[in-house]
Amino acid sequence: MTDSPSDLIDSRIKELGDWRGQTLARVRALIHQADPEVVETWKWRGVPVWEHAGIICTGETYKSVVKLTFAKGAALDDPKGLFNSSLEGNVRRAIDIPEGAAIDEDALKALVLAAVALNQTKKAR
Repeated sequence: MTDSPSDLIDSRIKELGDWRGQTLARVRALIHQADPEVVETWKWRGVPVWEHAGIICTGETYKSVVKLTFAKGAALDDPKGLFNSSLEGNVRRAIDIPEGAAIDEDALKALVLAAVALNQTKKAR
C-alpha cells in the first residue's frame, strides 16, 4: 500500500525536524483553515501541493526558506504584499518564508481563498 499525499506531507514535515517543518506545518494548517475542501497532492517527486478546482499552491522547502508558490499568483490581488519571490513572471508568484519570519495569517488565508475563487471561475468557463 502506498502512502496518501497527506501521509507523505506528514513525513516531510517530520523528516525536516526543524523550523522548516514547523513552518510547512503552519502554512498547511492555514490553508486548511481557509479552505476546508482543499485536497492535498504530492507531485514532481516530492512537492506538497494544495488543490481546489486546480492548483492553489505548492510548498517547497529549501535550506533558507519555505517557498509557497501560487500557481496563478500573478492574477491575484495581494493587498498585504505577501508575494516576495518569482515576481517577474506572468503567471506564478511565491512567498519565501525565512526562519523566524512572522506569517500574516489572515492575508495568507485571503490569498488562498482568492486562488480557489479564481480556479473555480476558470473551471466554470
